[in-house]
Amino acid sequence: MVGYARVSTGHQDHESQLAALAAAGVGEVVTETASGAAEAARPVRDALLAELRPGDVLTVWRLDRLGRSMADTVRVVDDLARRGVHLRSLTEHIDTGTAAGRMVTALLAGLAEMEREAIASRTAAGLAAARRRGARLGRPPALDRAGHQAVADLTHAGRTAGEIASALGVSRSTVTRARRALRERGDLAA
Repeated sequence: MVGYARVSTGHQDHESQLAALAAAGVGEVVTETASGAAEAARPVRDALLAELRPGDVLTVWRLDRLGRSMADTVRVVDDLARRGVHLRSLTEHIDTGTAAGRMVTALLAGLAEMEREAIASRTAAGLAAARRRGARLGRPPALDRAGHQAVADLTHAGRTAGEIASALGVSRSTVTRARRALRERGDLAA
């Protein structure tokens, strides 16, 4: 049985987690200080997870110590279950080695799926509202009107796409697309 303890900042310490894990009979504990930010890396956790084998038990003080988000935590729990590794969370009294523990993790997986769907729905609604307002979505164009005019002028001057791209600091494909758009609008002879 191995434990994992994580604190979010250097100002916190692992002591309360370590004490709870020791009281639960966990002999070996791996500790990590990592940001709670969703994009933060967890190299110590990831290395520990990679070492766990079927039949091993990973114990955490609280479930949120294990993942960056609910979805990440559920992904980790699901991965452990598929590999035959049991998870114990002391605060939530979850033990995936029991039927009740497996039921709770299935419920968590359902909640994480609902969270993903809600995020996707909010994102789609926000994009639709932006489109209705006439907002331009996606990356900003590489060339504005002046850039397109420069492409037209340099093309009329006999410059190649590569030369124009170098002069404007864009890719050749951007120049090619600009030329195509200019031709379609009738601003550049075919």
